[in-house]
Amino acid sequence: MEQSMDMLKIALASLDDKQAEDIKVLDIQEISVLADYFVIAHGNNKNHIQALIDRVEEMLSRNGYEPKQVEGYRSASWILLDYGSIIIHIFSKEDRLFYDLERIWSDGKEMDVQSLIQ
Repeated sequence: MEQSMDMLKIALASLDDKQAEDIKVLDIQEISVLADYFVIAHGNNKNHIQALIDRVEEMLSRNGYEPKQVEGYRSASWILLDYGSIIIHIFSKEDRLFYDLERIWSDGKEMDVQSLIQ
């Protein structure tokens, strides 16, 4: 649990640093075995989305965390970084609206992102 929170804070600070749009965190521990937390955000264009992912991976790697899986990097419309206990979803604005993970996972508890950013 402490490791999940550490990864979460690093990821959020990285996204905030690169100006990710509308960052949300859902605590899904009570409703899913997939992960403890979902991080959801979007970027302004393909280059911004890839820069967000690159920054998150770089900062988590510096702290000893490597992703189990990365999907969608080339297309950059929905990139998923799976770190086991946290899963990071970075979308294009259009795909975020289309897939609407916040609605699908609305049983999760939305967390206060600002309080988690260091």
